[in-house]
Amino acid sequence: MKKTSYSTVFFLCTTVVLAVLLVMNKINTSRESGYDSSTVLSKIIHIQELATVKYNYTGVIGYKDNFKILNISVPLTDKYFLLKYNGYLKAGVDFSRIKLNIHGENVHVSMPRPQIFDIVIDENSIKVYNESENAFNPIKISDYNTALMKEKETMRKDALNQGIMNDAGRQAELAVKSLLQEMGFKNIDITTEIIIPELR
Repeated sequence: MKKTSYSTVFFLCTTVVLAVLLVMNKINTSRESGYDSSTVLSKIIHIQELATVKYNYTGVIGYKDNFKILNISVPLTDKYFLLKYNGYLKAGVDFSRIKLNIHGENVHVSMPRPQIFDIVIDENSIKVYNESENAFNPIKISDYNTALMKEKETMRKDALNQGIMNDAGRQAELAVKSLLQEMGFKNIDITTEIIIPELR
């Protein structure tokens, strides 16, 4: 009987010790698997390119100019050309400016407003058509550059009218929310920062 009692006591003590060790290990594991703001931000910045919206363009640029005296065009000084090009415009959110407030499984994300990152015309894609050859007013490299700069501004306005900023904002929110859900956050609140204009 005594032998049986000692065995039972030993078994119970061992069970209690193992249970305590398992609980402590679980607590430590949950602490180790937690995330702080810097860890989450590094992961968010890593997915920035995935949240970028890109519009592709193929267009034709018409350029025409001539000499003017007192705002009157001088005859025989016309110069003109047509350019065909491929290009793209990228917009997105600067993830390095995102701010986080983490509390357990809850996280609040303050996201900056979307912006246009790149407006690019591929120089290798440019083809020139219907180019004038006027000895009185020859075409210069600066004329091509002027035409391309104006076209980039046209691309920017067109993208804004098509709602690229809204697309970029939605894409950024989806990317961030998906990542945070994979990291185990249950309640995710995403807001866009309010920019207060400077008083002058």
